[in-house]
Amino acid sequence: MNERWIHPLCSELKVEFNGPFLWLKDGRFATVRSEGIRFSEDGGLSWSEPIFICKGINDKEPASYDFLQTKSGTIVLLYLNFSDYRFEWDEENCEPKDCKLEIWSIRSLDGGKTWVDNQRVMEGYNANFFGFIQTTTGRLVASVEHTTSNPGRVVVTSVYSDDEGKSWKRGNIIDLGGRGHHDGAMEPTLAELKDGRLWMLIRTNLDYFWQAISEDGGRYWRRIYPSEIDASSSPGKLLRLRSGRLALVWNRLNPEGGVYPKTEFKGGTEFPASWHREELSFALSEDDGKSWLRPIVVAKQKGGQLSYPYLFEGKDGEIWIIAGFTFASGRKPAPPLRLKINEEEFVRYVKGK
Repeated sequence: MNERWIHPLCSELKVEFNGPFLWLKDGRFATVRSEGIRFSEDGGLSWSEPIFICKGINDKEPASYDFLQTKSGTIVLLYLNFSDYRFEWDEENCEPKDCKLEIWSIRSLDGGKTWVDNQRVMEGYNANFFGFIQTTTGRLVASVEHTTSNPGRVVVTSVYSDDEGKSWKRGNIIDLGGRGHHDGAMEPTLAELKDGRLWMLIRTNLDYFWQAISEDGGRYWRRIYPSEIDASSSPGKLLRLRSGRLALVWNRLNPEGGVYPKTEFKGGTEFPASWHREELSFALSEDDGKSWLRPIVVAKQKGGQLSYPYLFEGKDGEIWIIAGFTFASGRKPAPPLRLKINEEEFVRYVKGK
């Protein structure tokens, strides 16, 4: 009943961790864990001993941190600081009661050997984030969520740095309303479009991702409207590939050939929503997200969950697809889902060539 199905285009990815991963300019491969940064000389098959970074990194929580290397070589890590994590919700009044999960950043100027400028970027309660990029102008931009009050709900914004993570500023708030600790605008993902604008896809309980456009590098988001990408109440992950295509992995609103019932979430949402997470879908866009090649389901876990995805581009046209949460029926632990798919083989398959 709980047997996992994998699309024949995909094969097992032989790496030990779920990411995040990074190709460094010196050719090394890196990942960050709670115990520190590790390096690999063989693409993730084996790893060095960790170099400690800081307290507060939680590698058991997917999409709670990400890192990049700037054009000049600085490694910048953005993370949710679990050192003094608290979450207590007043369900009767629908308000955050005692909640704390701050966004912090830290950076390395010597390839990960030492780390400096550990600082708070955003206070309050902020959950998982799915976008952290350096734009063509050199600005660092992350798309993040934030819990607010009256009524308690989630909003999204951006944080950005023009000095390689030494200091940070915040963009404007995107508020879609809602009521509950899992309602509103949530867990956004991010990509830079070819014309320099930034594009954010936002998790909602409204059957579709909503989208926001910034024309000034993430400082202001002035165009906010629904996308045409159906989605359950689950986050997606965008990635710009070397080919120029955009990749997206996410949980669609309904399973293939069926309808997933919407359910109540007391204290979490104002209205019933789809929590379909049994199938993880993948698609590519060749026109900056205006349209998408036919999506495929890369994996199914009937009665379970494959969600909170991560995308990474390996070598030789490999796209890595990883599920942060993997559960069998009844939320019983399930084996990790770490897959790879060849970009050009996928394109030929969905185009029928």
